[in-house]
Amino acid sequence: MDHFPERMDRAEYDRALMVKAAWYYYVEDYTQQKISDLLGVSRSKVVSLLETARQTGVIQFSICQSDGGRMQTERALMSRFGLHDAFVIPGVSTLPSPNESIAQAAAMYILRRAEPNTFINMGYGDTTSRILNHLATGAQAPLNLVSLSGGVNYYLPDIHLGGYNARLHLVPAPLLVSSKSVREALLQEPDLVEISRMIPLSSMTVVGIGAMDDDATILTNGILTKNDFTLLKMQGAVGDLLSHFMDKNGRLIDVDLEDRLLSLSLDELRQLDNVIGVAGGLGKTDAILAALRGRYLDVLITDEDTALRLLKESAEG
Repeated sequence: MDHFPERMDRAEYDRALMVKAAWYYYVEDYTQQKISDLLGVSRSKVVSLLETARQTGVIQFSICQSDGGRMQTERALMSRFGLHDAFVIPGVSTLPSPNESIAQAAAMYILRRAEPNTFINMGYGDTTSRILNHLATGAQAPLNLVSLSGGVNYYLPDIHLGGYNARLHLVPAPLLVSSKSVREALLQEPDLVEISRMIPLSSMTVVGIGAMDDDATILTNGILTKNDFTLLKMQGAVGDLLSHFMDKNGRLIDVDLEDRLLSLSLDELRQLDNVIGVAGGLGKTDAILAALRGRYLDVLITDEDTALRLLKESAEG
């Protein structure tokens, strides 16, 4: 079995980008300008990537099998689920911290496409918290990160804004409030109104995908109880996006907590452009499939093991 490093570093990401460029140019017969648009890099960068591919032997008579295999998997995901793009990293499901590897890959993907002072919407959860930290430390130019839900205090212990190249625009409220009337009152507050106006104007949106297991962020941080989770499962929930629980087809499970939740709705999420879903691990297969079937995502970043399982299970029904 091939061994892959636990953490994806910049060199590995640059190689993946190079392989993408080589595939599009030599196999898909795309122009350099089209590749530039697809990858979000300059045309001169595409030329450099192709030259490096030739010099390092990635391009011989064919793209190296392991890299080409992941490219084929990405293309299959795009075709099967109507995605604009997919980025698949080597399988990390058996590693101690798959979320960290996937978060690093997502941060690199985002930073390659982010212009200075870009506004990026950020969802709730462990993976997005990790992405947030990588973005804040890795950005060469200032970024504006806009929260899509309350409860952002979950992220703040790892964020020390001094020396970080990011401005946080946070929803100043809990994720789950005590009543529907409190939620409705908070939504009228000027700070929340301002955040809601920023969200549709941001250039991209990054969301994690939660599974119905004991490691779910909304469970481990005490917002919901195990009994709450059991009831949600009994009603058909297989996972959540932005703390909205979905059935296997991506339909909202309309439960009482929806009236108390301060989080962008699934319908609003579906209307946004350039929504990037970030999740991996075989335990999240059902949840990721639900998000894909619900057509909430434009881009998926995941690991190879999970990607192959998604394709297999979607083909079986």
